[in-house]
Amino acid sequence: MNTPDAFAPISAVFAVAKGMYIAIKHIFRKPDTIDFPLERKVPPKRQHGRHILNRYPNGLEKCIGCELCAGACPADAILVWGADNPPDKPVSPGERYAAVYEINMLRCIFCGLCVEACPTDALTMTTFFEFTSDSRSAMVYTKEELLTPPPNVEYGKFGYHGDPIVLSQDEMEQPGVGHLAGMEGEPGEPGVDVPVVWLPEQMWRGPYEKEGLG
Repeated sequence: MNTPDAFAPISAVFAVAKGMYIAIKHIFRKPDTIDFPLERKVPPKRQHGRHILNRYPNGLEKCIGCELCAGACPADAILVWGADNPPDKPVSPGERYAAVYEINMLRCIFCGLCVEACPTDALTMTTFFEFTSDSRSAMVYTKEELLTPPPNVEYGKFGYHGDPIVLSQDEMEQPGVGHLAGMEGEPGEPGVDVPVVWLPEQMWRGPYEKEGLG
């Protein structure tokens, strides 16, 4: 049979007093709030926001359609269909590219595992978080939308208005995001992102002749 704790009432009073002290202390503090959306704070460097698909300086897509990001996603939010690169006009420097790439932002838990799984740094995350919609289908981002940095897509997609603060990739601290540098005799220069799967240099160094891209 358990004996009553003689100090239980004292401990309870002490716990209540401690809680009241914390509450009263915060009453006299300057509120850590802003007049959103008229004011915006600089997001934390490790904040995981909206995804973005990256390109090489010559316009080729970094994504090689390996589907590792989809396999690593614990929420099953990513859909990738890889296809063989057309030899006359490759989309990516690898043998394959992502013919279909979609992310369902309603399923996404913004854990960043997809970024860590990507072998070519094709998929990274921005700090942009101000996107919402009353339509489920609108929250599914297509490949073309993911290739466009925020908030350009959100202006037309959600009627977004504002001037968000989005940190650049160099300013962010994301796990798994690095820079691959070309070795001697391989395309790419030190400090410049290069593909993991190599193709002959003449197949991907030329100008990217796709409508809407320089």
